[in-house]
Amino acid sequence: MINQNRTEEILTECGALLNGHFLLTSGRHAGQYMQCAQVQQYPGCLEEIAEMIASGFSQDEVDIVIAPAIGGIVIGYELARKLGAKSIFTERVDGKVTLRRGFEVPKGARVVVAEDVITTGLSTKEVIEVVNEYGGELVGIGVMVDRTGGDVQFGVKVVAAYSKEIGTYDPENCPLCKEGAQPPIKPGSR
Repeated sequence: MINQNRTEEILTECGALLNGHFLLTSGRHAGQYMQCAQVQQYPGCLEEIAEMIASGFSQDEVDIVIAPAIGGIVIGYELARKLGAKSIFTERVDGKVTLRRGFEVPKGARVVVAEDVITTGLSTKEVIEVVNEYGGELVGIGVMVDRTGGDVQFGVKVVAAYSKEIGTYDPENCPLCKEGAQPPIKPGSR
């Protein structure tokens, strides 16, 4: 069962919830950043979050959990372990998200996409495209942090251990820039 308060405690204890001025992968600015990699260095904390997410898929007979490299790999693996499923990940090759390393999604396989953070939903949608190309059946999205508060829709259920709208800004309208804050830092993976 999802416990948002407990998830927020874990994010805070592990140093994953950061405050400042950040440049997101999307090019937008934000005053908060979720560095979920900080949680992934503590297996017990990650296991607790994965258990919460897995509870939302316990009746779905999931065959495969697929995640985008690099941020989703560890939570994807732990979620797959909790669900008794196979764990695979996508990679970006020449700008396109794809499967490599002999990974496949058999036609009709029941698939959950695992993510560390959803900000715009772009990487999640790219992984969904891969699942669809292979003919997999998308069951849902399992995510540690949905920073849109549920605003991004994927047409399937989304199980988020933590869901809160955390504002982002176009660089030209960023209140932090207008206040003269330090230039934004880019802690992301791309």
